[in-house]
Amino acid sequence: MPLDPRRLLTLRAVAEAGSFSRAAEALALTQPAVSQQVAALERQLGTKLLERGPGGPVPTETGALLLAHAEAIAGRLELADRQLHELLDRAVRLRVGAFSSALGVLVPPAIARLREALADIEISAVEGDSVELGRRVGRGELHVAVCFQDPALPRREPEGCVRHDLGHEPMLAALPPGHRLAGRRRVRLGDLAGDVWTAPSASGLVGRACAEAGFEPAIAFTTPDPLAIRSIVGGGLAVTLVPRLLATELRGVAVLPLEGVAPRRDLYALTAVAGAPPAAAMFADAIAAEIGALG
Repeated sequence: MPLDPRRLLTLRAVAEAGSFSRAAEALALTQPAVSQQVAALERQLGTKLLERGPGGPVPTETGALLLAHAEAIAGRLELADRQLHELLDRAVRLRVGAFSSALGVLVPPAIARLREALADIEISAVEGDSVELGRRVGRGELHVAVCFQDPALPRREPEGCVRHDLGHEPMLAALPPGHRLAGRRRVRLGDLAGDVWTAPSASGLVGRACAEAGFEPAIAFTTPDPLAIRSIVGGGLAVTLVPRLLATELRGVAVLPLEGVAPRRDLYALTAVAGAPPAAAMFADAIAAEIGALG
């Protein structure tokens, strides 16, 4: 006999609320009705799903498995409700998310491209971490997100999302203007082995690139903030690697290409696996066109 989604969602409500009575209030049902639904599910499966105790109901191993599926069902229903509301509203809206340098460099001209085709579109945009942006697309809070990742890490394609690969962004060396290598046309990464470094983290792309070049960077300043990077490097305190998108914003910093094969990061967009508005894919195409225009 197929599982009844309503019973699964009732089980989820009990587990979330921590009691049958509070779950009944949340579901606008009586407590006996909630208890009956959970009991009927247990009879159907021939096993306990919740252990009743003084601290409230606790999922069994089988119950935990069903709760994971109930969570997915609830998420898709919430997404369907949000998408149907937008579809019936008839207004053309687009909610965009992007990491910081993309929001500053790629998103504004991409919006201008999109408005050439959809003059009445309403667009909002937020900055965020690529991992969290993926979650928000999957939940339907955003229609499209512009993200990046280190290609050395497992490919990111969050649940509920479709990934659109946009291209690769090379990393460049960022040096103080008075640095001994600032006047060169290109710089070898290994030539910076003895310098003090700044990086977004000690274990990210910068650290891995330096390790591949044969040294461990002496990271004294840890920040992902472009303004802080500009001040630290421009003030002569450290060197670093920066993505090409950020290079034009670092006034007072010497930004040089790296010799040989430069480390890079992958750029991609995410849209919902179902119900994404056409404008989301159009926006991803506009972002790809802007990346192509950068060369």
